[in-house]
Amino acid sequence: MQFKKYTLLCLLLLASCTASFAQPINPKLFDCIKWRMIGPFRGGRTVGASGDLQHPNIFYIGVSNGGVWKTDDYGRTWNPIFDDQSTGSIGDVAVAPSNSNIVYVASGEGIQRPDLSVGNGMYRSDDAGKTWKYLGLSDGLQIGGISIDPQNPGRVFAAVLGHPYGANAERGVFRTLNGGKTWEKVLYIDENTGAIQVTIDPVSPNIVYADLFAHRLAPWENGEWGGPNSGLYKSTDGGSTWHQLTKGLPGKEDGLNRIGFCVAPSDHKRMYAVVSANEKAGGIYRSDDAGESWTKINSDVRLWERGDDFAELKVDPKNKDIVYDANVVTWKSTDAGKTWTGWKGAPGGDDYHRLWINPSNPDVILLASDQGAGITVNGGETWSSWYNQPTAQLYHVSADNAFPYNVYSGQQESGSVCIASRGNDGAITFRDWHPVNAEEYGYVVADPLDPNIVYGGKISRYDKRTAQSVNISPGITRSGKYRFLRTAPITFSPIDNKTLYYAGNVLFKTSNGGNSWEVISFDLTRDGAEAPDNIGIYKTPELNNMPRRGVIYTIALSPLDSNIIWTGTDDGVIWLTKDGGKNWRNVTPRAITWWSKVSLMDASHTEKNTAYAAVNRIRLDDYKPHIYKTTDAGKTWKEIVKGLPDDPINVVKEDPQQNGLLFAGSEKAVYVSFDDGENWQSLRHNMPATSIRDLVIKDNDLIVATHGRSFWIMDDITPLRDLAAMKKTPKVILYKPQAACRVRWNLNTDTPLPQDEPVGKNPPDGAIIDYYLTSDINSRISLDILNSEGKTIRHYSSADTLYKVPEVNIPLYWIRPQDVLSTRAGSHRFLWDMHYQPLNEAPSFAMNAIYEDTPPAYNSPWVMPGEYTVILTVNRKEYKQKLAVYLDPRVKTSKEDLQANHDISYKCYAMEKKCMKALSKASETARRLKKIGLTDKRRKQADSINAEIDILLGVSENDIKSSPSFGSLKHTLGSIMGNLQSADVAPTLQSKNIFFHTHMRFIETCATWEDIKSASDLLLNN
Repeated sequence: MQFKKYTLLCLLLLASCTASFAQPINPKLFDCIKWRMIGPFRGGRTVGASGDLQHPNIFYIGVSNGGVWKTDDYGRTWNPIFDDQSTGSIGDVAVAPSNSNIVYVASGEGIQRPDLSVGNGMYRSDDAGKTWKYLGLSDGLQIGGISIDPQNPGRVFAAVLGHPYGANAERGVFRTLNGGKTWEKVLYIDENTGAIQVTIDPVSPNIVYADLFAHRLAPWENGEWGGPNSGLYKSTDGGSTWHQLTKGLPGKEDGLNRIGFCVAPSDHKRMYAVVSANEKAGGIYRSDDAGESWTKINSDVRLWERGDDFAELKVDPKNKDIVYDANVVTWKSTDAGKTWTGWKGAPGGDDYHRLWINPSNPDVILLASDQGAGITVNGGETWSSWYNQPTAQLYHVSADNAFPYNVYSGQQESGSVCIASRGNDGAITFRDWHPVNAEEYGYVVADPLDPNIVYGGKISRYDKRTAQSVNISPGITRSGKYRFLRTAPITFSPIDNKTLYYAGNVLFKTSNGGNSWEVISFDLTRDGAEAPDNIGIYKTPELNNMPRRGVIYTIALSPLDSNIIWTGTDDGVIWLTKDGGKNWRNVTPRAITWWSKVSLMDASHTEKNTAYAAVNRIRLDDYKPHIYKTTDAGKTWKEIVKGLPDDPINVVKEDPQQNGLLFAGSEKAVYVSFDDGENWQSLRHNMPATSIRDLVIKDNDLIVATHGRSFWIMDDITPLRDLAAMKKTPKVILYKPQAACRVRWNLNTDTPLPQDEPVGKNPPDGAIIDYYLTSDINSRISLDILNSEGKTIRHYSSADTLYKVPEVNIPLYWIRPQDVLSTRAGSHRFLWDMHYQPLNEAPSFAMNAIYEDTPPAYNSPWVMPGEYTVILTVNRKEYKQKLAVYLDPRVKTSKEDLQANHDISYKCYAMEKKCMKALSKASETARRLKKIGLTDKRRKQADSINAEIDILLGVSENDIKSSPSFGSLKHTLGSIMGNLQSADVAPTLQSKNIFFHTHMRFIETCATWEDIKSASDLLLNN
């Protein structure tokens, strides 16, 4: 009996210990780690556009998954103003015509696309975008249109499209009369029919028009249905009652899909409509009686094709016969829609979505497209650039083995991206990225053995040296034997770097760069067909007999065993082979049903039988997170989602170095688990809400590909690794620093880029040192860097004072903010620039400046590569960590030559310090000698000594060549050191010679000073 009690007590204690360990970690332990955005600055799909009537230079755009942006300089620069909100998926943005401080935002992009992201309702700002209020309509998910009463900013209509993959009641047209405090559903057909556009008559606000759009996306790629209730509606009593406008317009029997319309401000009875329907019925229509009857005026399919994407018409505010049509190209008609001319566009299709025309000056137009937004102030003759908007929609991410490493992906609507993680010029500029000839949709990966060779799309091989590309697909002719969709996975073996895998409905393998392929699986998608229930009214018996549609969506290769391969499909199957593809086993957990997209999988770096799967079920109208883990080769699976909000998960990855550390990306943020998925917590930090489509751990960095905000990097995640390994949290933590690369942050030799030129942020400029304090420290703390001999070479203190910026001849916005060791509670990131203690002199700033990030020019040498010790002292207790410094891998200078450079530079630095000390002492001595009175018998001797001191101080130029001043010596020594430190090379012969001669003159001058000092001391002490 006693034994049973003892056993029970032990079990309870064990459970208690386990429970206390498996808790979320205090985010203050790691909130000092921030994200940096690297670009590219090439715009992505933008569907919201509005201008400010009171301030013609101000415009707003809503980016599909990139938030809301504002310009006050006609599009020269754009700034994000929505980044602290809980969604980045935007369908529309509108400025109140009567009060430009009031801005409404509709979330959920409102375009029925396979890569869409949903939102969570309506927002309002009363201070022109500085702050926001949430207004509800959370279950609408997609709100593609807003209309604000021209006289009453509190009266607003919202076109709510609803769930893209299922039926729901919160859809149709909603109205608020109190600025969004409450909403009333005023136009509703059923749970399958939403609203896509609503417009208040610009002349008579009681007249309101709306387009209802019955549409459902299929769970499989490129599938969709249109319902019977699409159509154009009108209200004449402010939205309380509605009637459908049908006369002259196509109906359901004509395959009516979507109608886009506009009202002419100069004659509100004139309306235009772009109608997506069957080939006979689709076209441009016009009404001259406020929509009561319509006439088809143009059938050109180029004007109305792809109605799911495009349905935007706008009339010139002052001329009812001038109308614009946004489609693949933006078209313009000057004869009331009869004929059209291509007005803006490009080969390949820019894909335009939204127009806003200034009512007072119709030459000023904001145009939003899949490439971003542009503004014209001269009627379309010239446009602002969209290469200043970091809103790229990326699908996946990979990094090569170059230094600095490059980051790759396909960019929706634009092509492909290869961008450096670090720019040579202090920032990541337009010089640091380039396309690599892969298609827009999918994976792009570089050869691990040669970063000049890049594979991407379905599937090409690109050579950076020649910029030539070749299609190496195993199904070049598209015979139908294999199926491929937009994101065909491509990955190299982590063990055999010559082996490349590629997938369609089967898995391919090549070891010769794609010159030939081996099929190593059968069709790994589901056999047969099953239509899920969320299809609803569109579900028919025929759907259960359709041919296979699925594809392999993810490949996970074991880093421990080259024969272990996991695959996941978009129709919901997970397969495992342990013999390199000879035999496959279906290991799908029961919870993963038909069309549960296995978005990404990751094979464990420590356990052969462990793998993780991110499953996105948005196509089943399921918006919950789903991550699965197996530790027994797929025999059993556990869902690991504790701590995650209701938000679909796109990716899960295990840290390659720290067991139990996991990262996940959702439709809104990045998350971290320190206990192998038992608990999750946010790692969003300073990143805006946006869809995280993929992530990768490169060395010590975490890189994410967003689908609307380009690439982001979290530099040095070693504190997260430390926390995952800790059993308990001490009061003070000095995290283990990552090895620091001695790399020159800014090698630009020319004038800087203009401060408003868009650039991505470089990595931190120095060795990263992270520490944590449980509480505020009321005494001084210090940080010391010691070399291998135990000598302190750099000292920092919380009592350090900021250097005073002298009266420089530059605007102060160039200068980098200064940092002082913090004593506040929380985590802190501090940088050591890998130089010796700087000389105490006024800072200067080099010409190659970076906006708000220009450090003072270095006046001390680089330290040598090697091992250093970091000591953090808090409350008299020391905390130590080792820090390795390594040389820029691109530098091939020998250690001996680098040491020679260092040694001469350090001697110059040491002599400079002695010069400064001597100058200070000599000045003080001269001051004391000048105090000797005129009648004092020592005065003549004092004047003689002061004359000699003046030469040392550089005040007198008498015999300067034979007796150099300490000032001139310091200047010469600084020049020698600066020249040597400008490059990691061996000292030149002339550098050695000038150093030798300067050193000798320094010795002579010091000897002269010693003689003068002895004479002055003798005189002053008598």
